[in-house]
Amino acid sequence: MTFSLNCSRLARAFSEDSGNTELNEKLARVQCILQDAASSIATPRSSTQSQQKLDQTSFDSKHIEVLERWIDAFDEQLPQLKNFILPSGGRTSATLHVARSICRRAERRVVSLVRDGEVDSEVGRYFNRLSDFLFVSARFAADREGRRETIYGKETV
Repeated sequence: MTFSLNCSRLARAFSEDSGNTELNEKLARVQCILQDAASSIATPRSSTQSQQKLDQTSFDSKHIEVLERWIDAFDEQLPQLKNFILPSGGRTSATLHVARSICRRAERRVVSLVRDGEVDSEVGRYFNRLSDFLFVSARFAADREGRRETIYGKETV
């Protein structure tokens, strides 16, 4: 989780350098929400005696709704994808692609905790939507910075 926070901060630094304030503001909010998700994960339901602590670390589904609106808003401003793309598109975009892969790994780990009833299911949903947001954000950053995305092409042997 910490590495994902650090990676999103690095993407914010690159975004700041390129003047992409819209993306930068959203990434700042994501960092705060990731702290909330980490608190929820660090408070297993089965071993936490305090209802107050469980209430304080509950995860609000509104965070997911916000992500979905952001995904739609960025996606509407981008050319439609017709091919797979490789992580590319400049420093901000490439860093967001790395953050996305870290997010997917975190999601896989959280799924078992959700399945065991230790973590709120909304945390798992958030990681799922966050990885989609990071992908669209990487494309958005490349577009805003005038950088080209690399189209995947199957190599022949």
